[in-house]
Amino acid sequence: MQYVETLRNAWKIKDLRKKIIFTLAMLVVFRLGSFVPVPGIDAKGIADQIGRGGLFGLFDVFSGGALSNFSIFAMGIMPYINASIITQLLTVVIPTFEEWSKEGEEGRKKLNQVIRYLTVGLGTIQGIFISLNFRNMIPGYRLMTSFERFGSIALIVISLTAGTAFLMWLGEQITEKGIGNGISLLIFAGIISRFPIMILQFAEYVRVGEANILDALILLVVILAVLIGIIFIQEGERRIPVQYAKRVVGRKMYGGQSTHIPLKVNQAGVIPVIFATSLLLFPATIGQFWSNPILLAIANFFDVSRVSGQILQALLIVFFAYFYTAITVNPGELAENMKKNGGFIPGIRPGKPTSAYIEKILTRITLVGALFLALIVVIPFAISNLIGFSIGIGGTSLLIVVGVALETMKQIEAQLLMRHYKGFMG
Repeated sequence: MQYVETLRNAWKIKDLRKKIIFTLAMLVVFRLGSFVPVPGIDAKGIADQIGRGGLFGLFDVFSGGALSNFSIFAMGIMPYINASIITQLLTVVIPTFEEWSKEGEEGRKKLNQVIRYLTVGLGTIQGIFISLNFRNMIPGYRLMTSFERFGSIALIVISLTAGTAFLMWLGEQITEKGIGNGISLLIFAGIISRFPIMILQFAEYVRVGEANILDALILLVVILAVLIGIIFIQEGERRIPVQYAKRVVGRKMYGGQSTHIPLKVNQAGVIPVIFATSLLLFPATIGQFWSNPILLAIANFFDVSRVSGQILQALLIVFFAYFYTAITVNPGELAENMKKNGGFIPGIRPGKPTSAYIEKILTRITLVGALFLALIVVIPFAISNLIGFSIGIGGTSLLIVVGVALETMKQIEAQLLMRHYKGFMG
């Protein structure tokens, strides 16, 4: 009820109402684009192939059904996410990127420009591989001349790359003029759009006798437990007490109050899950484009619907949880700022001991959050094996949906609070 009240209050404020309407309008454009087909492809044949599940089935969920329709948004926003991952990793290696990351807004713009160019490059490569994989589904492909084949595949690659570039721009517009993180909201909208289909498919399983009421109850209980667990971890935080010493400036006395540093259990949010899944989808997708036994073995190894892929995904989630937390939280900087303002953690000396203490706590709680994320991703696969069929929804999807929803609501609440303070001052 709290979130309903928050949305109701946000709708009453003209500025926020415009942002919400703009965000919804952009999401509608995204959904409409998912039904605009790429020219020269037999979409029905592709839909039948993707309907068998596996890697392409998961990829289809993230693209909101755009891949099964083989629309201009078939590749989704994954090339952009992969480009972001590569750029962030290179920030640690390339000195110029590291300098840009410390330059504030101007540096962020330069890094974003690198990500844009890299997105187009990765999108082009992925578009080529997808086109080559589905080339037999181009009507009359074997009767075409070499030039016609090249032209047909080039048209598909350009369409797919342009679709991804447009989604990148759409996400940036939502972030700038709307509510929430645009890229995350596009993934959120894609996953949510598949929920009604998944529910209908499960109802069909029950109707034909492949599932029973007990399976439905088990599934419902597991989903509710997972959702509660996600919210609990996402909202959980460790509060480090901070005491500020009293000091006299002129005739006034400052400080003396107690406060705390809130360190979230899952500081990185859903970023590790999105990064890990995207990173595994890329080599797995490329590996399935040829019938070469070695490449197929590689694709199967990275397939997140298999045990090997799940183990890799869990390890990558833990890695990215620590990596992203290290980027967003700097214990040394926190300790230095406290020292400058006369603050200290009771029982801990200011300076390096404080930094080491914060880093120790951050390492421990990040491990809890990372292991929880990895566990949530694996649970649905275990449930599918238990009830004997695929439930059509993964822990990755649930994590992204809940995480993005919570972050978006927090942004709305923050803007409401800011406007209320302004009203009080007035």
